Amino acid sequence: MEQEFSILSDKGDEYVARVVRYVNERATETRKVLKDSTNLGIAILVALNIADELFEERGQKNRLYTQMESRTAELIDYIKTKEHM
Repeated sequence: MEQEFSILSDKGDEYVARVVRYVNERATETRKVLKDSTNLGIAILVALNIADELFEERGQKNRLYTQMESRTAELIDYIKTKEHM
């Protein structure tokens, strides 16, 4: 059962269409696995899965940021050492 929503955004129609398409694809995937679930159940599972993706991406971003900070500090120390030679 499909529902229609009006979505207002200042990010542009193309961006909103991409977001809607992504959520719809995730809902379709979830519905295939859980054929007897309600629309609310599907929506909750989709929201949880997308939140999980978000947390994973944030964790990866934070790990990369920490690695970059560490490497930058190493390079600064290396440059300082070379300047004093």
